[in-house]
Amino acid sequence: MKLEFSNHILDFSNKTYLMGVLNVTPDSFSDGGFHFNIDRAVEHAVKLVEDGADIIDIGGESTRPGSEAVSTDEELRRTIPVIESISRRLAVPISIDTCKAEVALRAIDAGASIVNDISGLRFDPAMAMAVASRGVPIIVMHIKGIPRDMQENPVYEALVPEIMDYLRTSIRMAVEAGMREDMIVVDPGIGFGKTFNHNLQVLRDLNEFTALGKPIAIGVSRKAFIGKILSGAPTAERLEGTAAAVAISIINGANIVRVHDVKEIAKVVKVADAIKKGSL
Repeated sequence: MKLEFSNHILDFSNKTYLMGVLNVTPDSFSDGGFHFNIDRAVEHAVKLVEDGADIIDIGGESTRPGSEAVSTDEELRRTIPVIESISRRLAVPISIDTCKAEVALRAIDAGASIVNDISGLRFDPAMAMAVASRGVPIIVMHIKGIPRDMQENPVYEALVPEIMDYLRTSIRMAVEAGMREDMIVVDPGIGFGKTFNHNLQVLRDLNEFTALGKPIAIGVSRKAFIGKILSGAPTAERLEGTAAAVAISIINGANIVRVHDVKEIAKVVKVADAIKKGSL
C-alpha cells in the first residue's frame, strides 16, 4: 500500500512511518503548554524531523479525556501561523489534527497535506466534502462519545467488530464525498472511549483491522493504559512502555505510529520493521 499526495509518497511496504506529535495547546495531556508559542513550536518541529519524524502532526485542541472543545477561531489562531512557518522550513508532510472542516481547509491552504480527524468524519458534517475537495489523505479514527465524556464507562458488545463497523462507515462517508479509496487511513483510537482492557485487546488484535484494506495509524504514546501497567507512572516516565506498545503495534500491522519521543522510538521502529520483514 502507498499514499501518494502533494509530492510525497509513503510506501508502507517499505517501512513504518513516524508521526511526531506537536500540540500547540495549553492543556494536552502530555505536552500541553510546552509549545504554545510559534517560535517554540517551529523549533520543536525541526527537532522532531532531525530525530526521525516522517510526518508532523499539529493539534490546536486538546482531546484528552474530560477536555472541552475550543472555538474554531481559537483553534485557527493556535495552528495556522505554526503550519505556515513549519511548511516554509521543512519538507515533510504536515498533518492537521482537527475535527472541524474550516480548520482543515485553512490548514491545508497554509501548508498541511494530511487531515487527522479523531471523530472519523462524525463531529462536523462538512468535513468529508472539505477534505475531498482538497484531494489530501485523511486519517479517520474511532471514538465512542466525545472527549468530554468518552471515558465514562464505555461499553461494547463486540469491541473489535464495532470499531471496524464504525471505520467502515467512515470510509464509506469519505468515498461518497469524492475521496479516493487510496487516500484513507484508519485508526482504532486507543484511549478514545475505551477502558484499560479495551485498549489492550485492540492492540493485541490489531491485525484484524488489516481486513479493512487501509493503512493503519496508531497512537499509544505515553497514554494512561501504559501508566497503569507501570504502577502509576506519570506521562514523562512512560517511554519504555510506549516503546513496547509501538513494537507490538508494528508487528500486528500498524503502518503509522504517532509518538512524542521521536528520537527514541525511531530506533524501536527500525528494529521492529527489520524483525517484521526479516531483513534490513
